[in-house]
Amino acid sequence: MQIERQSPLLFSGTSHFNLANDISRILKVNLGAAKIQRFPDGEVSVEILESVRGRDVFILQSIALDPDHYLMELLVLVDALKRACANNIIAVIPYYGYSRQDRKDKPRVPITAKLVANLLETSGVTHVLTMDLHTGQLQGFFDIPLDNLSGRPVLLEALRKLAGTHDQNTVIVATDVGSTKLAQNYAYNLSAGFALVNKHRVNGAKTEVIGLIGDVKGKDVLLADDMCTTGSTLLSAAKACQEKGAKTIKALVTHGLFVNDAIEKIESSPIEALFVTNTISLTERLKNSTKIHIVSVAPLLAKAIQCILSQESILPLYE
Repeated sequence: MQIERQSPLLFSGTSHFNLANDISRILKVNLGAAKIQRFPDGEVSVEILESVRGRDVFILQSIALDPDHYLMELLVLVDALKRACANNIIAVIPYYGYSRQDRKDKPRVPITAKLVANLLETSGVTHVLTMDLHTGQLQGFFDIPLDNLSGRPVLLEALRKLAGTHDQNTVIVATDVGSTKLAQNYAYNLSAGFALVNKHRVNGAKTEVIGLIGDVKGKDVLLADDMCTTGSTLLSAAKACQEKGAKTIKALVTHGLFVNDAIEKIESSPIEALFVTNTISLTERLKNSTKIHIVSVAPLLAKAIQCILSQESILPLYE
């Protein structure tokens, strides 16, 4: 008797239904049926409403804005699917929360990024698909396959559509040392110059610029970073470039957390346009913004899911 492999399923947590729906439309599959509720005391309650036995299952969940809640919800969803005999459980995590806590930079602090990796593996995740991890070393925290996509191709495509091609007058500026490699990759793609903002972090919400390494006078500046949280790093870099005579200033960011008054600060900043992907739900928060342009990663994630299912290389998705 020949056993036919059943079609894969895509489930969504509650962190980003819009992105999950977009991916499901591209893949031409319905979202998996699940009931996600809360007990009166706040605990997560999950019930999978269709058979997943022997099937490959994808779960989309961004661990952002309410990371404790969404991480726990993801773990409970995975556990429910594992106990329902899913074949493979692939966690699609567009934004990997707790990624900034990736090392012991002072005594008696946790490495929370590693803890999250352990929790995902222990819960039953067999593969992780994510995007622009805060540092490359996070990939080594996992003992299961991990695909770390780049938001660079879709952001560059959106930039070209709005601003056209770029010439030798363009300079890519890393907003801090941590974003150097990302900015260098942008510079390579655009055959552009490179500069670096040297900063000092005062606390979790405030940074101070020490200096700008490189020439931006009379140049079209593109600030590059993997995330924007309070906007402090991005705005201090923009002001430093403005003071050094930059002609225009735009920004490319993969993950837009935009907490507190970050959006208002960006709107009143020297930044003319900021391109950000929708790895985190943004629609309502940005409805009054005139500078922030949302770029969808749904087609990119959908292609990656297809590559995983067909066991093809995802290398072309970086180009």
